[in-house]
Amino acid sequence: MANILPNRCLLCHQTILTKPASPTIDSQMIAQQRGICQPCLTSCLYDTDICLGCGKVMQVAAEYCGGCIKSRPIPVVAPASYHTMLGRLIPAIKYQAQFAAMPALIEALAQRIESLCQQQLLSLPQVLLPVPLHRQRLSSRGYNQAWLIAHALSSRLGIAMDDQLLIRVKHTPAQAQLSGKQRRQNLADAFALTRPLPYQRIALVDDVVTTGSTVDAIARVLRASAPSVQVWCLARAEAPSLQDKS
Repeated sequence: MANILPNRCLLCHQTILTKPASPTIDSQMIAQQRGICQPCLTSCLYDTDICLGCGKVMQVAAEYCGGCIKSRPIPVVAPASYHTMLGRLIPAIKYQAQFAAMPALIEALAQRIESLCQQQLLSLPQVLLPVPLHRQRLSSRGYNQAWLIAHALSSRLGIAMDDQLLIRVKHTPAQAQLSGKQRRQNLADAFALTRPLPYQRIALVDDVVTTGSTVDAIARVLRASAPSVQVWCLARAEAPSLQDKS
């Protein structure tokens, strides 16, 4: 039976247009538009240059801000802050299997990646590694949202995905209610490789980066063999001190 339900935005509840209202609106983005309308999505996307280390707003395009350039933390590529209306959608994807807005968010991420590459602030990796779930959590949830995002990006950008290399070997408590220190302790020795690492340039793919504890735990496993690790996600949660700061 055909779907006769209207395509409405999960944020503003207005009907979503299926054709660009203006020649300046990206038709490819419109083609992905379900679950979130273009005005709501646009209002959430970064409209300035962002430090790939900490997420700080910058006045000029650069990979890192002055505070991050010495330590050069793992680059995190996201199209938007989690501290926007997107903060309502990503948990719904993760815990409630509400995937309607996912194609538009993935397309926004893909366009962010392409833009950074054009500015020579980012180099494409050899492979995408979705952040894995422990088999018990995967069994209970029924899907891994990071795998879904990585699979779509692999097709969209023409980059291989390897979902057999990185595994989660510890069934740890959920991270959401833990402090940064507790998250780090929770994730100690939680990840492992199933075979020697055959890649030099890797992008980890996840739904959201908050404290970065998961990324750091995986990077410790990868860094001995992979000199280049970056993270791609639908949104990042900057430190409170950086929110709404320029």
